Amino acid sequence: MAFFHPTALLLLLCLSLPFSVHSQLSLDYYHKTCPDFAKIVHDTVARKHATSPVTAAASMRLFFSDCLVGGCDASVLISSNVFNHAERDAEINHALPGDAFDVVTRAKITLELSCPGIVSCSDVLAQATRDLIAASGGPSYKVELGRKDSLVSKISDVEGNIPKPNQSIDELIKLFEAKGFTIQEMVALYGGRTIGFSNCREFSDRLFNFSKNTPTDPEINSKYAEALMKSCADYEKNPASSAYSDPVTPGKFDNVYYQNLLRGMGVSASDHALAKDPRTRKFVEMYAGNQALFFKDFGHAMEKMSVREVKTDGKGEVRRRCDAFNTINH
Repeated sequence: MAFFHPTALLLLLCLSLPFSVHSQLSLDYYHKTCPDFAKIVHDTVARKHATSPVTAAASMRLFFSDCLVGGCDASVLISSNVFNHAERDAEINHALPGDAFDVVTRAKITLELSCPGIVSCSDVLAQATRDLIAASGGPSYKVELGRKDSLVSKISDVEGNIPKPNQSIDELIKLFEAKGFTIQEMVALYGGRTIGFSNCREFSDRLFNFSKNTPTDPEINSKYAEALMKSCADYEKNPASSAYSDPVTPGKFDNVYYQNLLRGMGVSASDHALAKDPRTRKFVEMYAGNQALFFKDFGHAMEKMSVREVKTDGKGEVRRRCDAFNTINH
């Protein structure tokens, strides 16, 4: 009969346990190495939010675009060069707002002066997004820290990983389930569009080219459709023209987005579909009538999103600047 020394047996048991990268993150990761981390990010966010309130929606959109493609690793922040076409140059990312890149850059520069080479850009983006949501009246959820920045950012990785405004509910459910999210979590995350906005090109077909006999989607609230057509009248000449996803309280993080969907005031086809499909409508109705529940579920879903496929020691780096890898061999 074989005999195992207790220490060897313990080692075998430890090796047999599933290893979780998530377990390497912590709420106080920078407590000793960069004690002013939270204050620096918070102060940077507060200044930016005061001068440009749309930064919250911009940051959230950037955060989702990052985390849904290869995990929360700041890969979307990398600029393309002659050697590499990066994620941010994918067509779906062309509309990513500059305010979000700017607030991350500002915080990173200040952090580099205070504690150089310590704080990752991916942690800055995750923390800044949470703080901006809270500054807009939304929930303040936990952000675990310790992510490292990606060593790869390729335009080819983007397609099929970020939801598009005209996708069906079947397509959206498939996409989010592949990322580990339930249907309810998907609907809760879509509630972030309460402070979001959409480029007119993303939904212009619902206003001007719905069908041969009906140029405007008849299921859009008629008064809302008129307002959208005015806002987007020159969308072909002005690529930057856009509209708020929640026209009622566009700068306030609340549950009015869901209430609007039930009134036929969803901007994109996907927004509208959330209120039609029975698999998602029940959650739209639930959140429309209970803001506290929406805040709770949104916060939990964001915590889950923020640790998707994070990189830790050996799998990433702490970039000196957020738009470039530390070495030129990428």
